[in-house]
Amino acid sequence: MENLLSHDLDHILQHTEDLWADVRGERIFITGGTGFVGTWLLESLLWANRRLDLGVRCTVLTRDPAAFTERRPHLACDEAVTLHAGDVRRFRFPLGSYPYVIHGAVNASEKLNREDPATMFETIVDGALHTLKFADAAGTRRFLTISSGAVYGKQPAEVDRVPETYQGRPEPKDPRSAYAEGKRLAESFCGSQPRKAVECLIARCFAFVGPYLPLDTHFAIGNFIGNCIEGRPIEIRGDGTPLRSYLYAADLAIWLWTILLRGQPLRAYNVGSEEAIDIAGLAHTVNAALCSRQPLRIEGTPRNGVPAERYVPDTTRAQLELGLKQWIPLAESIRRTAQWHTAGAPA
Repeated sequence: MENLLSHDLDHILQHTEDLWADVRGERIFITGGTGFVGTWLLESLLWANRRLDLGVRCTVLTRDPAAFTERRPHLACDEAVTLHAGDVRRFRFPLGSYPYVIHGAVNASEKLNREDPATMFETIVDGALHTLKFADAAGTRRFLTISSGAVYGKQPAEVDRVPETYQGRPEPKDPRSAYAEGKRLAESFCGSQPRKAVECLIARCFAFVGPYLPLDTHFAIGNFIGNCIEGRPIEIRGDGTPLRSYLYAADLAIWLWTILLRGQPLRAYNVGSEEAIDIAGLAHTVNAALCSRQPLRIEGTPRNGVPAERYVPDTTRAQLELGLKQWIPLAESIRRTAQWHTAGAPA
């Protein structure tokens, strides 16, 4: 496993090496550490821990420690990692101080958001409140909440890239807004937490690609890569016009560690790529990047006069304040993701 990701992990270390002195000998608590984003945070933290002899200890909240250990033994069994069993809404607080907390736990399930929006909303809101209470009790200095670009609501067609200053919001009466409204409320808790010594950082994440991304869920880019690997046609259920952008997972890890350790408290930072591509173009890009000739089927037809839906961030703030950028281009990101999945990596 280490050899499969060593190039990416060295890339992360190269761009974060001057940050790690802040956490030397410290303890970090992570919720959501077993998902796509959290796994990359763990991979990069443990890589830096070994390479720089940091002496960091990390406690990871998980609902099922045994399942995570079976799925990712190289992370779960690392001597620096402690798995803490519990639900993010009500977990028992581990003892001792944790100067750094990363809160990323959420069920990023389109199906749950559609079929049971109340549970989605409750998990996000109660989870954020409970984790902030833990941070207060644990003497936390810096608390990173992993939010979402969904908090902006529908991006206007005339806004090429949505900045952090945009004042839009989701439609609150739409049950499909449960995820987005939950994330908005979770951000607001950061400004109202009782112990002002906790510095809260906010990362509004957009769309990503990389190893550990599922190839069989609601992520279009993952589905396209999976189709090419399996030799299946690429199918687009819509009209192929929505615009998205994709940041590679190794770059994502660089951004999140930098925001945690160098970001300004209570200042949101968009996290993602600014390079917009429509879904049909993405399918062609995946085909080309993987030297595949899978047929492309688009079910819908673009409607005249209807602008394409957009979900693309403006990352000027992160670039200017924190020196962040997209280092790994999309085509290379696709190739690395496919290579990881075809090299026998665990699902």
